[in-house]
Amino acid sequence: MPAEEKIIKLKKILDNCVLCPRACRVNRAQGELGFCKLPAKIIMDCALAHHGEEPPLSGHRGAGTIFLVSCNLGCVYCQNYQISQSTEGQKLTVEQMAEVMLDLQKRGCHNVEPVTPTPQTPLIMEALVLARAKGLEVPFVYNCGGYENPEVIKLLDGMVEIYLPDFKYGQEDVAVEYSAAPGYPRFALASLKEMVRQVGDELELENGVAKKGVITRHLVLPGKIENSKEVFRLIKKEISLNVPISLMSQYSPPPKVRRHPLLSRRITPAEYREVLDYALKLGFRNLFIQEVNEYELTPDFNRENPFD
Repeated sequence: MPAEEKIIKLKKILDNCVLCPRACRVNRAQGELGFCKLPAKIIMDCALAHHGEEPPLSGHRGAGTIFLVSCNLGCVYCQNYQISQSTEGQKLTVEQMAEVMLDLQKRGCHNVEPVTPTPQTPLIMEALVLARAKGLEVPFVYNCGGYENPEVIKLLDGMVEIYLPDFKYGQEDVAVEYSAAPGYPRFALASLKEMVRQVGDELELENGVAKKGVITRHLVLPGKIENSKEVFRLIKKEISLNVPISLMSQYSPPPKVRRHPLLSRRITPAEYREVLDYALKLGFRNLFIQEVNEYELTPDFNRENPFD
């Protein structure tokens, strides 16, 4: 199916929105608001060269990160809550978003990477098609929370070079408690399967920079080691041991959970090591890992050996 036909199908979804598993079925094209509280518009917080992503994405010149407002998840511990829990930002036309993408390329970024495009997918993809027609050549990175509608992901086939989903939860009760996301493991798994079908289960690199493939992110949460282990069990059982996984340690308690019995603290080096050792025991080898120091709030990726 040509990209233009896919865009028409994606935009039609806005009339009865099922872009994500919440299936709010509101008519966003007519101004009705669902869980994400977004109209059928592109709303951006900022765009910049991001040097803190996984090394194959940031490279030497940065990832072309486009921070979009709002989110289809309700994570009580969100590390990016100032943007993800807001609907205020710059309202852009499709043409203006295409120019944002082209400008990031001009600035030398290795890719363009909208963050949490899920609620804004139809217009973001329309902007991508327009930007491609105007000379955008760098890879497009679909950076999402993992709570995706697999049927929507299917419509992105051929337009996305790199998928960057979270796989936050292997246990549904944790997904419901922490993100109000029923069915999260099932939807995340089905969506990741489709992503891997499209771009493969390996990361294609050129001079150390990602050109095609998938990286799955998992943030280790304090006191929820079994949840993390279940994520790895599911991926091994249902998809592949080859899937590159970014095992993240940078959880830091936001104000909303400062009194929470578990979420009020950072993870310990021992917790991170237990999850990492478990993944290695299962047979995962394509892992991006972070150095964990109890006294550092922003751990860095191990850049000496980030990816085997």
